[in-house]
Amino acid sequence: MLVKKMTELFSRFFVKAISFAICISVFFTLFNSPSYAAKTSMTGDYAKDTISVVKTLQIAVETPKDSPDKDKVRDESLALITDYISRYRNRGMVNKTQSFTTMQTALNAMAGHYKNFATRPLPDKLKERLTKEFTLAEKMVLRES
Repeated sequence: MLVKKMTELFSRFFVKAISFAICISVFFTLFNSPSYAAKTSMTGDYAKDTISVVKTLQIAVETPKDSPDKDKVRDESLALITDYISRYRNRGMVNKTQSFTTMQTALNAMAGHYKNFATRPLPDKLKERLTKEFTLAEKMVLRES
């Protein structure tokens, strides 16, 4: 009887000890590994970033239809748009400005075309609209800062 109780106590203790060891190892594994922030091309200065994005995307808009780099330009533009919007969308001091809403409208139009019509070049009407909105957003951001 005593041996049976000792065996039962030992098995309970062993199960709890193993569970505790697993919990500790999971805890230290999760919190001991370094965490890396996503690399971004944004500096955090809204005015400078907006002007930089405008300049870069104007070059993308002006890329000829038969350019061999059009796929690379499209992918880089989409990455830049995502980076810019994710950086400034949730910033209250920025997302209420006219320059940001104008930029967001232009970026949504450009990204929408690139995602839905990946193999087609930007239509001329869209190019004109993007050029106007980028110019307007650049003027507004310079005025606001």
